[in-house]
Amino acid sequence: MSNRSEVLATRLENGVRELVQLASTLNDEQWHTKISAHDQRTVGVIVHHVGTMYPIEIELAQKLAAGQAVEGVTWDAVHELNAGHARDNAACTKEEAIALVEKNSAAAAAAVRALSDEQLDNFAGLSLNSDGPRTCQFMLEDHAVGHAWHHLLKIRRALGSPTLRVGERAEAAVG
Repeated sequence: MSNRSEVLATRLENGVRELVQLASTLNDEQWHTKISAHDQRTVGVIVHHVGTMYPIEIELAQKLAAGQAVEGVTWDAVHELNAGHARDNAACTKEEAIALVEKNSAAAAAAVRALSDEQLDNFAGLSLNSDGPRTCQFMLEDHAVGHAWHHLLKIRRALGSPTLRVGERAEAAVG
């Protein structure tokens, strides 16, 4: 395990801890709050979505770690996947969503910790970014590592809670 992979895995776990901590305190009305006028998914669906995406995000990062291009994964396909997930999981419970996040994020963190610095630095074309060359570390930071943080902050905004300001350390949100 490299120091860099440990830092990335810890950042992933910190975001998950924050997301789970918030999700576990929500009442039924909050759980069913829509994220925004643009994103009509509910808070509960978003929490479940985060857990659902970890295996996919890690698989794509591992391809880049092996120097293989990620092809055919477009933002249109991602939006279609997310819409289908929202339809199929509209009735997800808080308990099942949290359990999924915890299970899949633990596997994701273990997979991140298993990466060497060389694998983190490997790169290939990434179809999500116009087939431009991206490193495994970029993919992790932009997706698996940052996913819980991204949605946590959107959920906080939807619920009228304070968010971290640009430049604040993530640790400031703990406690």
